[in-house]
Amino acid sequence: MSPASETARVALVTGASRGIGRAAALALAAAGCHVIALARTQGGLEELDDEIRALRPEAEAPATLVPCDLHDFPAIDRLGEAIHRRWGRLDVLVAAAGALGPLTPLHHVDPKQWDDVMAINVTANWRLVRALDPLLRQSPAGRAVFVTSGAASRAELRAYWGPYAVSKAALDALARTYAAETINTSAIRVMLVNPGPLRTRMRAAAMPGEDPMTLRAPEELAPKIVALCAAEWAETGKLYDFPHDRVMSFSAPE
Repeated sequence: MSPASETARVALVTGASRGIGRAAALALAAAGCHVIALARTQGGLEELDDEIRALRPEAEAPATLVPCDLHDFPAIDRLGEAIHRRWGRLDVLVAAAGALGPLTPLHHVDPKQWDDVMAINVTANWRLVRALDPLLRQSPAGRAVFVTSGAASRAELRAYWGPYAVSKAALDALARTYAAETINTSAIRVMLVNPGPLRTRMRAAAMPGEDPMTLRAPEELAPKIVALCAAEWAETGKLYDFPHDRVMSFSAPE
């Protein structure tokens, strides 16, 4: 790896082979970060690596590929150990991986389906925090960004979105708790991102009759995520709402 890469901010992106994660990984690489790209599909990661190399032809190795299923919780621990051995710190975590789960009445949800959604959307993110917190604390400006959904917080919850909505509400609480625990003890800043409806495979699965060309692309959101990951970003424990392009505080019940 080139000396320039040694001083670059190190950014881990989950769900990096497609959708929001892929767009974020490319944007972070374009901003000069060394991207640790995590996803289940080796082929998708290799395509991402080709694109990052095209963006950064001057860099010897601008990305590190991590084929990993986030159900494999011990692998997350091993990843933390590997990052510690290689860089001794982590500057950025973008947790973009997510599972939609079944869109069905709660009493029709199979327990395995429920467990799968909770494992990816909640438990895997907690395992990432558990494994990576010491590394984020070693950064002079550690940043953690978690991709949530309006399904977690809209005033009138949609019927049949139970596993997804519940898991994203839990993710909100997880990220806000982490923000509260780090604000006075570290330089870590933690943000949630509500992307709104974007042109992704998950959105197509949830809304099969929708014209995807009426939606914004993940690449439009990516620069906003890069801004949240910057050393200059000072907010923590808040929600960036992409549809309205604003940072929002979580309010107490009235």
